[in-house]
Amino acid sequence: MPHIVMAQCTALPGQEDALESHIAYLAKAVRKEAGNEGFEVFQQPATKRGWTMIERYRDREAFDTHLDQPHTKSFNDALEDLVEGGASDITELAPACQPDDAAPGVRGIDHVGITVPDVDAASEFLSRAFGARTLYDVLPADADPMEGAEVEHQLGIPAGARIEHMRLMRIGASANIEMFCIGNADQADAAGLVDYGLQHIALYVDDMDAAAQRLTKAGGTLLSDPHTLAGVEGGERNSGVYARAPWGGLIELISTPDGIDYPSDCPMPRWKPQPNT
Repeated sequence: MPHIVMAQCTALPGQEDALESHIAYLAKAVRKEAGNEGFEVFQQPATKRGWTMIERYRDREAFDTHLDQPHTKSFNDALEDLVEGGASDITELAPACQPDDAAPGVRGIDHVGITVPDVDAASEFLSRAFGARTLYDVLPADADPMEGAEVEHQLGIPAGARIEHMRLMRIGASANIEMFCIGNADQADAAGLVDYGLQHIALYVDDMDAAAQRLTKAGGTLLSDPHTLAGVEGGERNSGVYARAPWGGLIELISTPDGIDYPSDCPMPRWKPQPNT
């Protein structure tokens, strides 16, 4: 069962910037903990002194492990001289009114997998075009490749094929992207819309023209100018465009600031990434 807490603290006068710096460092460290599933930070809009943190852990044991981390102890020690009362106020929370938008135990898409000819070059494109960040290499390029009968069986790759490089990236508050570089195998061109299987990824953007320009400067190619959307997705400012990544994969840019005209029998709103601000 997930363990969720709300931590609140108010900076002492003159300690606002110091507290903000400590919170930023803590957030970055906690999000890397194996048992942490979310660490959201909120600042009260009327003042720089008040802060609220919503923390979600895999279970109570993961939270206890979090409390024993050096970064957690260092943060709590620093609060003695930074906040009113010398510590944050902790309130345990329990999930309620959960959305019924997936089968029990299913959360949603964790990542999409893409095979590319060069992981470093593909990473550079995704970074320049969309601000994607490399999280880690699952299989570094200088490591022994993944190959052999067991790998072929587990991943469904042909005999003799070997995985030479794997990397995980992330774009904003959305699913991760897992990239593969595979050698010693016959490889077809990237799939198009008419092909079976995964054939494109779509990125939600707030400024279509700026995003399209950034994509082309990074080495992608637009298939057309941005165009209006159709059907229930239509709207004066709603638009989309398809493009090819340097390795040939399809990427769509989509923006729906005018919303969706949901039909009456639509069971739930379409998921949309939240702004990164």
